[in-house]
Order: sequence, then structure tokens, then C-alpha cells
Amino acid sequence: MPKTILVTGAGRGLGRTLAELFSARGDAVIAHARNEGALEGVPCERRLIADLEHPEGIADAVAALELEHLDALVHNAGIAHIAPVGGQSLEWWRRTLTVNVVAVAELTRVLLPALRASSGHVVFVNSGAGLAAGPGWSSYAASKHAIKALADSLRGEEQGAGVRVTSLYPSHFKTDMQRSVREQFGSDYDLDRATSVESIARAVVETLNMPSDMVVNDMRIEPPNPLPIRPRATER
Repeated sequence: MPKTILVTGAGRGLGRTLAELFSARGDAVIAHARNEGALEGVPCERRLIADLEHPEGIADAVAALELEHLDALVHNAGIAHIAPVGGQSLEWWRRTLTVNVVAVAELTRVLLPALRASSGHVVFVNSGAGLAAGPGWSSYAASKHAIKALADSLRGEEQGAGVRVTSLYPSHFKTDMQRSVREQFGSDYDLDRATSVESIARAVVETLNMPSDMVVNDMRIEPPNPLPIRPRATER
């Protein structure tokens, strides 16, 4: 039976791939982006246009959709800024925590009635940084640790309503963000040693395909031979 699925950050990368996969199998996709232009060419039935840097506008944007039922919400959108604690400005802390945490919590809150009505499923695309932080990852990892806490709390609160909650922790897959992270670290980027976006998307799809008598609470995903993030060796 076709499902109604909302995917955040659907304009590119994993979000766009998910919108394509869900649409191809007949699901009603609600594609989110910060502006209409970002969704050009993305297959979807409806669009949610909301700037996650301004979460105060999320409730009105969702209300305009007039959703009564929502089968799945996939939190995919996010930003990352790599720098040591001494180089993380107040502005970057605010932006990262607003987009990656506050907006995610607010979107979840306003969509809960529709999710409860469908015994829906919330998938948080987290990160390996949501389990362990390293040098340079302070603001991003802090936001992802917070999302783990949000997911764990939501799971306990909504079990009685039949809402399922899954956190995925992918590490080193082929996205613009991963390329940017490598550039910020001055590290090599080898696509052959990264998990494909399609593989991560299939993991999300299969998580949503689980039978009604089970749920995957947490899933860690990484390539078999990941390339470490470390500065390139300098020639002498």
C-alpha cells in the first residue's frame, strides 16, 4: 500500500535519492527544502518549503499542508562546520544547533498528530559523530548527540501510540557534505572507499519496510574499508 512520506533536505544527495526511490514505488512524497528552486526535478506530490535556520516558521508551513496522516518522516537535512573548539564561532554554534536540533525537534512536534494517526515511523539520519566525537567535530557532533537523545526520548514517549523511531548512523558515504568535510580537514577523498548514497537510501527504505511487529531502533552503517579522515602527507 502506498505511503505518505516526508523527506527533509530533498533537494540533493541522500534526500533527493530517497524522494526518487519512494516516488518510483508509488509513495506520496512530500519533499522539503529551504526554497522552491532547490526542488527542481525532484519527484514529489507536495512540497514543504521551510528554512530550518528559522524554525519559528515551521508550524505555519506544515499547517498549510493540512496533513491528517503521515506514514513516515525522514530527518535527513543538516549542516556541518569543521573547526577546533577555539575556532568555532558563536554564529556557527547557533546555526548548527538550530538546523540540526531545534528545527528537527520542532518539525517532529508539529507532525506528531499525523504520525500518531498512521502509527507512523520517524527516521533520524544521524552520523557516526552522533556516537563518538573527535577533534574538529565539536559543534556537529554535539548536534548529532542531541539528536540521538531526541530520538531515544521520542521512542519511549510514543511507543504507546504506535509510532516507531529509528536512528541511522552512517559513516563516510558519498555526499557533498562528506566532500566538504574532507576539504576542511585537508584530507583525501576516495569514492571507492565510501558507501554509495544509493546503499544508504536502500537502508532507509528497508527500515521503513520492516513488518509491523518489529522495529530497528538503531543501525550503524559504514563502508568495509573506510578511508581515515586525516591531513594529506606533505611532500618534502
